Amino acid sequence: MTTYKEIKGQLIRSVSSDPANPQVGEIWYNNTIGVLKGYQTIDAAWASGGNLTNARRLMGGNGTQTAALTFGGSVPPGPGVPSATVNTTEEYNGSTWGPGGNLGTARYGLAGIGLQTAALGFGGAAATVLKTETEEYNGSSWSEQNNLSTARRALSGCGTQTAGLAFGGTPPTSNATEEYDGSSWTSGGNLNTARSYLAGAGTQTVGLAFGSPNHTEEYNGTSWTTVNNMNTGRSQLGGDGLQASAIAFCGSRTTATELYDGTNWATSASTSTARSELSGAGADNTLALVFGGENAGAGELDATEEFTGAFNAARTLTTS
Repeated sequence: MTTYKEIKGQLIRSVSSDPANPQVGEIWYNNTIGVLKGYQTIDAAWASGGNLTNARRLMGGNGTQTAALTFGGSVPPGPGVPSATVNTTEEYNGSTWGPGGNLGTARYGLAGIGLQTAALGFGGAAATVLKTETEEYNGSSWSEQNNLSTARRALSGCGTQTAGLAFGGTPPTSNATEEYDGSSWTSGGNLNTARSYLAGAGTQTVGLAFGSPNHTEEYNGTSWTTVNNMNTGRSQLGGDGLQASAIAFCGSRTTATELYDGTNWATSASTSTARSELSGAGADNTLALVFGGENAGAGELDATEEFTGAFNAARTLTTS
């Protein structure tokens, strides 16, 4: 049997405390607590979070994994009641969803950006009527702001409540980009590929548009540049993060997850539930949240999943 010394060229060290800066693959014996430990890479994974109070799809979403927001969308029918477009808002605290203030205008297919306490919701539709409405959320209530120039649904966006970006959408399928300054919208540079049901990440001056089907474009505050495609083409997906640290998840009723490093997309851990027309949240591609949506077997979903990217950590080793 090959020994650790033959592999690493040294015996396992006996130490009174864990090393301050271990290397991946390093093993030691902590004689203070009598435990054999090693420094390992822990794979990326999705885990179940708290369910939405109301299953929904085509809703807006934004925030972080521990402070997320969802609003609007379409909820499933009840006994004798058809599917309905709603104005309700829910807030996530890292474990459970609770009620927030209602939107002024009920709609589906809208976009959401910003933080839980400083959010922006814009666009969408009610029945067949396209919406230009823009609303700001302060952590408890929504207030009407100046409208988008172009009415559309199934659009995406990125940025903050005072420096936002809106792009894409339908109908007709659009390449229009608009920039928000905390008060009004003005025209930005058009997407190179007109599309709807796409996802976005980043900021107003360092933005990212991706999906529908696999196209990726980067925004520099003035114009869009086409960059490397996603590995899995899909629409009605979710995504969030930064231009150089973005995450894309689900869409087209898949469980596929990909991470973007500013140059390339790489496949990561799959979600447990395949879905489309979902929403999500996340500050970067190491911690993210996916919630709601629909799939063919279950209709509208209330399931929430939390993503943790790969990381290195000291772990207790066993003989089993």
